[in-house]
Amino acid sequence: MIQCTNCQETQNLVKAGFVRGKQRFLCKSCESYFTVQTTPVTPAKKNHQTTIVDIAKALGVAPSTVSRALNNSKEINENTRQEILRVAQELDYRPNLLAQSLNRGATNTIGVVIPDIQRPFFAGVLSGIQQVASNAGYRVMICQSNESHSTETLNVQALMSSQVDGLLISHSVETTSFEHIKLHLNRGIPIVHFDRVAYELPTAKVILDNFRGSFLLVEHLIKQGCKRIAICAGPKELLISQERFEGYKSALQEYGLSFDPDLVYHIGFRKNEAVDALNQWLSLESPPDAIFAVHHGNAIELMVELKKRGIKIPAQIAVAGFGDDQIAELIEPALTVFHQFPLQVGEIAANTLINNIIDGDNFVPEDIIVQGKLVVRKSSLKI
Repeated sequence: MIQCTNCQETQNLVKAGFVRGKQRFLCKSCESYFTVQTTPVTPAKKNHQTTIVDIAKALGVAPSTVSRALNNSKEINENTRQEILRVAQELDYRPNLLAQSLNRGATNTIGVVIPDIQRPFFAGVLSGIQQVASNAGYRVMICQSNESHSTETLNVQALMSSQVDGLLISHSVETTSFEHIKLHLNRGIPIVHFDRVAYELPTAKVILDNFRGSFLLVEHLIKQGCKRIAICAGPKELLISQERFEGYKSALQEYGLSFDPDLVYHIGFRKNEAVDALNQWLSLESPPDAIFAVHHGNAIELMVELKKRGIKIPAQIAVAGFGDDQIAELIEPALTVFHQFPLQVGEIAANTLINNIIDGDNFVPEDIIVQGKLVVRKSSLKI
């Protein structure tokens, strides 16, 4: 029990700040001040979020003093600041980020919407985004559309409701209308597209080397002596699928090989569809001697199915895929791929968005192509 050092009163005592780490009290009975050694602060109740007012009451100082101390104001004595920080820690004080954002008009948070977080490519992109954002003092909120346009729209709405400073987005397979993006773009929200982009919108875009990558993969297969190269293409409506399909056709034309519609099969990146494609090709009078998949995951699935059927890779059918991950290198034989550098894609996208946030109306959007690399492995080496 605390008592006045002058009159020994225990009832009419009030906190009156602190001096050199000791709590200062005012005895109203004798109007004298005294100090006692600081004692641990009683923690807040379980479901109570500690506020600046709680810290102020615990120390007997004004809330404005606590606020200035927490914001490292030079107006506050260093001893006072250290004591406020000590009590704030004991009370598990956490800043109200929303309130702070409303005061300064920014949350230091960026939103990200991706189609599928389980795909190694998008996992790599997220790693790059997170690294750049953290170094720049931004938090990252991630949403997954699961290849659904309606889910993507809800994701964007949720992120905007959370007052994100900007948005990074790669669209779902189903997304063909971009009104949900236009709405926020017209409000001046910084938005950057990556991978699956909307060219009709005036945003900065970080895009993959789709056409060239497909051309190089098919060119490599042709140089290995392949004459009938099937393509496991993606959805017809997906822009990146169209670009990779055009790269495939361009390589055939460049090397004088005829285009055969029977060797083209469009799928939605699902395993059963890749197997359906293989069944169709193997039923042809003249089956393919090579398969190019616009998504490396489908290429791996096709290799597994080919081995089940006793078809030798690459002697009977060579295989190559767009994109890369650890499984592509570990499977036997290892898969020839076009490596996309997803980490770099994420880093460039995050840096571009942060520049957009900082520059505001002075920001000039541009298309940035991330150059990929042909990686030749045993799945395609006929020669």
